[in-house]
Amino acid sequence: MEITRELAFGTYGTLVCATLVLLLGRKLVEWFGPLRTYSIPEPVAAGLLVALGALTLREFAGVELKFDTTLQGPLMLAFFATIGLSANLASLKAGGKRLVLFLGIVAAMLVMQNAIGLGLAMSMGLPPGVGLLGGSITLAGGHGTGAAWGETLTSRYGVQSALEIAMACATFGLVLGGLLGGPVARYLVGRLARAGDGAPGAHAAGDAAPEGFEQPHTVRLITAQALIETVAMIAICLLGGEIVARMLSESAFELPTFVCVLFTGVVVRNVLSLVGYEVFERSLSVLGNVSLSLFLAMALMALRLWDLSTLALPIIVILVVQAVAMAAFAIFVTFRVMGRNYDAAVLAAGHCGFGLGATPTAIANMQAVTERFGPSHIAFLIVPMVGAFFIDILNALVIKGFLSLPVF
Repeated sequence: MEITRELAFGTYGTLVCATLVLLLGRKLVEWFGPLRTYSIPEPVAAGLLVALGALTLREFAGVELKFDTTLQGPLMLAFFATIGLSANLASLKAGGKRLVLFLGIVAAMLVMQNAIGLGLAMSMGLPPGVGLLGGSITLAGGHGTGAAWGETLTSRYGVQSALEIAMACATFGLVLGGLLGGPVARYLVGRLARAGDGAPGAHAAGDAAPEGFEQPHTVRLITAQALIETVAMIAICLLGGEIVARMLSESAFELPTFVCVLFTGVVVRNVLSLVGYEVFERSLSVLGNVSLSLFLAMALMALRLWDLSTLALPIIVILVVQAVAMAAFAIFVTFRVMGRNYDAAVLAAGHCGFGLGATPTAIANMQAVTERFGPSHIAFLIVPMVGAFFIDILNALVIKGFLSLPVF
């Protein structure tokens, strides 16, 4: 239907809508058993409902909802700042072999995604660049990486409408990443329970208290002074990350701003530790969870689902195959290689999140699992660092490797 009216929400209106989405999401998960059973994150459940409502209004009433996304970027950066501030060198060292092992798994996933996309695209008569857009460029890379490579594929490789395809593929991946992680973890945890090997109840009972982002609804006692100190550290990370990103811009070492913010957080945390200042983990956790929840609510409720309808059938086929392949990879590779235990199941849920969508989606997936089955410290140590930092470097190398093939 032709658009006859726009209903625009300003910055404050969008913030009100985002908070209502989070409250609605919590109620939806309480009311509907399947959402709890398959550990669907609250922002995903309600955000998609609002996005579907917006699609219905657009198609049948000619009314298009427009949200102001001004706060979305700062909230995402604040979340990554708290991830960096949570990572001291001692904890990274504790990740040890498992961190390196997970990096290897992620590299294999990136190669798999591009091989699937390239193979399917060429078999259906599409330009090979379209296959990469339906591969790790948008699925593991997200909207930002998709936009950057979309312009390159159009200008250098002649792929028509590459930017539009990239945005639609990244949106599709964000939706599937939030929906697949919970069911995959549920299946794996159920397998563990049936086998009597690392049953989640026993794991949770014998583990230490939840830390950081593991259980966002846990009550955490904080003070105003601690909160102010944490806000100051986050602000320093945002400023420092922006400066670093600007310095690296258009160089061989160019990285997305959120990666620079995260790296700045790691530096700030460890410098403060060296001078004897201990970061107050509780306030860091609260502010990080607030930033994450609001960012996801805004991102999902503002999804332009009608953009997915513009995807040609061959591209939809590529994306559906990619989603199935990601779920299978998480179950048969990630879970098995990472130890076939509860931690590996949570890691598999997170892998689905950033393998198809983005790191915030991965954290939300893992939170939904650990909120129900118990904490997994190693998963919340490994996934944020790999999903927010290392994957961008690995992805760039893999994409450039594929672009060097004779078919391009």
